[in-house]
Amino acid sequence: MNGRLLFQGYRSSIRATAFAGRNLRPLQASRKLSSILPKAGSEKSHSSSKILTRGGLVIGLALVATTATIWSQSLASPISNDDERKVTPEELAKHNTGTDCWVAINGKVYDLTEFLPQHPGGRNVILKRAGKDASKVFNPIHPPDAISKFLPADKFVGVLDGELPEEEEVLTDAEIERQERIANKPPLSSMFNVYDFEYVAQNILDEAAWAYYSSAADDEITLRENHFAYHKVFFRPRILVDVTNIELETEMLGIKTSAPFYISATALAKLGHPEGEVGIAKGAGRGDIIQMISTLASCSLDETVAAAKEGQSQWFQLYVNSDREVAYNMIKHCEELGIKGIFVTVDAPSLGNREKDRRMKFTEDTDVDLSGDGKTEVNRSNGAAAALSSFIDTAVTWKDIAEFKRRTNLPIVIKGIQRTEDVILAAEHGVDGVVLSNHGGRQLDGAPPSLQVLAECMPVLRQRGLDKKLEVFVDGGIRRGTDIMKALCLGAKGVGLGRPFLYANSAYGPDGVEKAIDILKNELIMNMRLLGVTKISDLSPEFVDTRPLFGLTANDRLFNNNYLDIEFPKFKDE
Repeated sequence: MNGRLLFQGYRSSIRATAFAGRNLRPLQASRKLSSILPKAGSEKSHSSSKILTRGGLVIGLALVATTATIWSQSLASPISNDDERKVTPEELAKHNTGTDCWVAINGKVYDLTEFLPQHPGGRNVILKRAGKDASKVFNPIHPPDAISKFLPADKFVGVLDGELPEEEEVLTDAEIERQERIANKPPLSSMFNVYDFEYVAQNILDEAAWAYYSSAADDEITLRENHFAYHKVFFRPRILVDVTNIELETEMLGIKTSAPFYISATALAKLGHPEGEVGIAKGAGRGDIIQMISTLASCSLDETVAAAKEGQSQWFQLYVNSDREVAYNMIKHCEELGIKGIFVTVDAPSLGNREKDRRMKFTEDTDVDLSGDGKTEVNRSNGAAAALSSFIDTAVTWKDIAEFKRRTNLPIVIKGIQRTEDVILAAEHGVDGVVLSNHGGRQLDGAPPSLQVLAECMPVLRQRGLDKKLEVFVDGGIRRGTDIMKALCLGAKGVGLGRPFLYANSAYGPDGVEKAIDILKNELIMNMRLLGVTKISDLSPEFVDTRPLFGLTANDRLFNNNYLDIEFPKFKDE
């Protein structure tokens, strides 16, 4: 890659010279997939799935999410294996047009003709695999039960009887360069903070995956302000205190945990690493912190729970389905699996305008019509997030919260509160906790930073005697141990980090997740000593000054021009 890669950092653009002057050996775009990808089981093998990301993502999201909308979000009629007819490769190949579209996935043939007009990524992505086997693009990023849960029985045609000709995968020049970057990524030992994981992930992820992970709404103001808010809260350190022994252990929702932070729910972790949420579960178990699992995970809930070690605690983030029975059944299943808490997401009744994601459109070819029916007007404007959100209900109310509480003894936490009045309402409705969150800046741009809401609501809760009735969590923009400490000083019971662990898992798998946990714990220990506290319960409002949080900060351009940016870890070929 020639020239400089500009890493779009936070307040300023942090220039990185990661690929300046790199001498990549000449590679031809026509090289076979097998000639460049590492063997399975090697450290670099996770990258192979991302070559298939765009095609697999759109097909998979289509079947997992949008299909649920088209056929009323019903889990009641899974595909049956009774009386399976046999479909030969020759018969499958005949159904390859926009008016007659069959695909084979894992030895089974499905009719996706009715689904084509609804596909958020465009018809061509599916039509390129019409009459063929789509398993290689579907499997790397989706749970094994996705199709059987969401596709109605009459869309199952039969089982594939015979072998399809194997298709040779061809790499583009861009993909070959990306594989080179993966092969030369920095060693895990060179990660000093969680920003380092983000930097590596940005440079090795498929551009579609990066766009989905990193995107935020509109001008991404809330995304940035989530983090900048922590810069506006200052510590008031206490001196001459014995800080020899530091204890990070705490409890959240009655669960003992080794540190006051958890892994917040994120969708589609398999876009970054083939183990997906399972890898995150393994890393969380090693680090002894709580993992929150998303409704929209790319691994099944059962798989992710099975990956947890004995005694490991997990929470579930619930998107409320338009069919309430689906939501109720999911809560019941969480109880059966030993999930320790239900976090009901309430800040996403509609999709935020995530333009990075939308621009990608996750299409392989938007110029050529492959339909065979002359129809070229398809919806290619919404990207992956639209497909994922298509089955989420827009009519969730406080009555639903009451019904969830009635149906389970698990703690119910409302995730996505963005103002003090709603925190008070949550306390009055008897929920066990709230998460002050704006979905990582991915929903309403201009929503207040989560830390600001925390600073506003906690004094009111204390004044009304409500602070003991529920636990308050916060997420969004947290990147340092000092950020965690500031939130705890202001009254948070714990904090959630989503993207940092997603990037750590994408770059290094479970080892990366464990390393990120260790980094944050070490930062907490060091900075608690410097603040003059020895345990989490010591952190209180007396240790922070929040006055700058609600004021303006001057920008000293001369200082900034002379400031030398902290360098990111070097790739091996630099």
